[in-house]
Amino acid sequence: MRAFVVRGGFGFDNLAFEERPDPVPGRDEVLVRVRAASLNFRDLLVARGEYNPKLPLPRVLGSDAAGEVVAVGENVGAWRVGDRVVGCFFQEWIGGDLTELAARSALGADRDGVLAELVVFSKYGLVPVPEHLSYEEAATLPCAAVTAWNALRAPGAGADMTVLIQGTGGVSVFALQLAKAMRRTVLVTTRSARKAERATALGADAVCVTADTPAWEKWAWEQTGGRGVDLVVEVGGAGTMEKSLRAVRYGGHIGLIGVLSGPGAFNPIGAVMKRVTIHGQFVGSRADFLTLNAALEQRQLRPVIDRVFRFTEARAAFEYLAAGGHVGKVVVAL
Repeated sequence: MRAFVVRGGFGFDNLAFEERPDPVPGRDEVLVRVRAASLNFRDLLVARGEYNPKLPLPRVLGSDAAGEVVAVGENVGAWRVGDRVVGCFFQEWIGGDLTELAARSALGADRDGVLAELVVFSKYGLVPVPEHLSYEEAATLPCAAVTAWNALRAPGAGADMTVLIQGTGGVSVFALQLAKAMRRTVLVTTRSARKAERATALGADAVCVTADTPAWEKWAWEQTGGRGVDLVVEVGGAGTMEKSLRAVRYGGHIGLIGVLSGPGAFNPIGAVMKRVTIHGQFVGSRADFLTLNAALEQRQLRPVIDRVFRFTEARAAFEYLAAGGHVGKVVVAL
């Protein structure tokens, strides 16, 4: 089988296809023929050596994939050959709180990833593909959709909440779709007018083009009549946290997800003075994934896919994602 790996060193120039023996599932494992995979910002960090510079190479990239079961181990329960499945980001986080052991079961970094024709999954590391979704659509769910779903379920969350979402990448667009399905007021920030139009078409109640209005925290405050937003879906990280703290209401919530703005430091005094709760969101468990899928099926929600690349174009897909012009998810079809 073919796998897409980073080898010999980090960087896009070290991305390559590699022939590997077909894997065989163990007693508690399931072998899946991958039909589609989606990319996340984390995959760029892994490929560049910015996620873990000590990561052993070669490493199969990617954490999110959907496909069909082609073989099963002796003790896999209900899984059957022919089942349409999508992999969980964490192979060993079934439910409850995240543990160190479960955290080390993430695909595409500590373990080989899913950008391969055949992948072995734990019997606990799969969920059924929602019936109304294609393989390409289902492949977008494991990281971005589960993360957005958990960020929106902050303590005390209700239908009258105002949510501020940064950007129009994979997590952000899922957060927009899900928040509107929950009947929440959604504010979106983005750097370009083109992306602002897309966000509006997807249901955003108001959009701030930050190239024109850099003080988007003041804009958000004004949009809420001087109260502040109830929840910020924070994908920027250290570079945007202080603005998020100014935009959120007293006693509000920040779902801390990403590091798109790069490393840095922020002054936490705003969180103290406003009694803001900051929740770190590291994707979610299999139980979270199943709950999300039930909501997607009930509302018949479909992911937003910006572009689909062929497997032979995997490097081009990484370069396209890195350019930052996408809205929603970038997918590789096998």
